[in-house]
Amino acid sequence: MPVVNYEKYCEMLDNAKKNKFAYPAINVTSEVTANACLEAFAEAKSDGMIQVSTGGGQFASGVALKDAALGAISIANHIHLVADKYDINVALHTDHCQPGKVDSFIRPLMAESKKRIEAGLKPLFNSHMFDGSELPIKENMDIAVDLLKECKELGLILEVEAGVVGGEEDGVDNEGMPAEKLYTTPEDMLYVYERLSSVEGGRYMFAATFGNVHGVYKPGNVKLTPSILKNGQAAVVAKYGEAASFDLVFHGGSGSSIEEIHETLEYGVIKMNVDTDTQYAFTRPIVDHMFRSYDEVLKVEGEVGNKKKYDPRGYLKMAEESMKKRVIKAVDDLRGRGTTLGI
Repeated sequence: MPVVNYEKYCEMLDNAKKNKFAYPAINVTSEVTANACLEAFAEAKSDGMIQVSTGGGQFASGVALKDAALGAISIANHIHLVADKYDINVALHTDHCQPGKVDSFIRPLMAESKKRIEAGLKPLFNSHMFDGSELPIKENMDIAVDLLKECKELGLILEVEAGVVGGEEDGVDNEGMPAEKLYTTPEDMLYVYERLSSVEGGRYMFAATFGNVHGVYKPGNVKLTPSILKNGQAAVVAKYGEAASFDLVFHGGSGSSIEEIHETLEYGVIKMNVDTDTQYAFTRPIVDHMFRSYDEVLKVEGEVGNKKKYDPRGYLKMAEESMKKRVIKAVDDLRGRGTTLGI
C-alpha cells in the first residue's frame, strides 16, 4: 500500500486498541528523518505513523520561504514515493496546529488531498491534529466539529486536544501553565465525546492531558497521572456505552517511565508522539563526528580538510541510523514489534 487508505488506517487503530499497544508517531522535518522512520518500522515489522508539525513544514520548505504547508506537502510526497518499497503500513499525520494556523496549514493540506482524491489517488495526509487547547472548550469544539465534518468528506481522521500539554515545543511555550490546565477532567471528556459524536461517521483521536509535558526530563520529573485517562474513559463508557471509548493520544512522553507508558495502553492510548528523543538520537552522532574530525571537517590554517569528512552524506547517514534505532526502541516500548497488519 503502504501509505494507508482510510479503511486500513481505521483497521490499524482498532488493532492497537484491541491488543493494547500504541503506534509511535514520529515527527520528521526532512527526507532523511522520514527515511529513518520507514527503515525502523520495517525492521521492527510494525506499522507506524509519521507526522509533520507547522514548524517542521516551515523548515522543510527552506529558510527563505518558511511555508509550513508547502514543506509538509514536500515531505509527504517523498514518503508516498519511498514507502511503496516497504512491506509495512504508514499513516501520515500533521501535529499540533493552533487555531490561528488552521487556514494556512490544515486547510491547504486538505485541499491538496482533495485534488489527489479527484485524480484517483489516496489523500496526501491521513489525519490532522487541531490543537484548540488554548481556547475555552466550547470554542475549541466548535472549530473541531467543523474540521471533523471536512475530514469525514475526504476520508481523513481528526485529532483534537482538550487540556494543555506543558513545556515548550515547536515554538509553542506552555511553561508555567497553571497545574489544573494540565489535566483533562471527566466532564471535559464527556463534552468532547458529545460534540464530536454529533458528526455521524466522523472518526477522531483525542489527546486528553494527564500532566504531560513537552521537552526532555529525567525519569520521575514529569508528574503523570494516567488514572485521569481511566476515569475519563469510564465516565464516557458509563453514559454512552463501550463503543464511545476514545482512541487516546499520549503527548509529551519524554521522561516518562516505561511503567507509566504501559499503564496508558490499558486505558486506550493508541498513539504516542515522539520527537524530543529522536531529535537527540539524530544529532548525537553528528556531534561525535564533528568533535572527532574537527581538523578534517574544517580547512584549518590554510589546509584543505578532508572531503570525505565534511561531505554531509557521511554524517547524515550516521544520524539516520541512530534515529532509526531510537524509533525501533519506541516501537518496542509501546509493544508494537511484530504487529503489522501486512499490505
